[in-house]
Amino acid sequence: MTSSMPTELPEEQSTLFQEVLTILEEKGVPYAVSGAFALRQHTGICRFTKDLDLFMTAKTSKETFAHLRQRGFECEVCDPVWLSKVRKDEFFVDLITGMSNGVIVVEDSWIERAQPAVVHGITTRVLAPEELVASKLFVAKRERFDGADIAHVIYGTYKAFDWNRELELVGENWEILLWSLVLFRYVYPAQTHYVPAEVWRELLEKFQKAIATRDSKARFRGSLVDENMFAIDLNEWGLDDLLEERRAQRLSQIENRSANERRKKLSVASSPAVETIE
Repeated sequence: MTSSMPTELPEEQSTLFQEVLTILEEKGVPYAVSGAFALRQHTGICRFTKDLDLFMTAKTSKETFAHLRQRGFECEVCDPVWLSKVRKDEFFVDLITGMSNGVIVVEDSWIERAQPAVVHGITTRVLAPEELVASKLFVAKRERFDGADIAHVIYGTYKAFDWNRELELVGENWEILLWSLVLFRYVYPAQTHYVPAEVWRELLEKFQKAIATRDSKARFRGSLVDENMFAIDLNEWGLDDLLEERRAQRLSQIENRSANERRKKLSVASSPAVETIE
């Protein structure tokens, strides 16, 4: 599989990436590299990138700050729903805990399923192809659309792709996956069988059932795809803003988990020591 050659990163930026990865490996932080590095692992496509995307759970992201700050890095929560940044001088690394719409969330299983890789000379892990596809399903904005990446991953991982896992990851958002698969079929008609017949059948049967039954209570979901392209639906036509709701739900989940963790720590700290009598 041919690919374009990447442009070399500035030495300072490459050094930053190596430092961050080394610290996380030394501290045993559970994470996986995504973005262009994961895409290259699964497709052979080399794409120049100026950033480094590290996927981890929200809990891990919060805990990682202490390790990095001790080594002189600035850490900032840009959006508690999904994104933090680690900076040194003008360069940065993204810590990603899900998608900005709050629908796709990084869980421990994402990291457990990550695959070995070498990134900037550091032995580490990249997202498995199924999680990589899941992370790109809602990247469908006017200024950025990852449909081609999804198609390339499916093409590049034929026979190795775990479709049961993918269906598990998308859950109730199976229509977004079907949309991506229809694009794959259009782009690669001779490779339609790269998506197993049972997957096509399951998704198409669901789709036929969904369109055969009118649901007058079904809510508008455009803002989950792109709040800007569908802004008129919200601002002028008065349709539901599911993006705001999903983000609020995700924030509540994060806050509740943090509160539970604090209570557990306080409970352990306040528990009296048990003396052993010999």
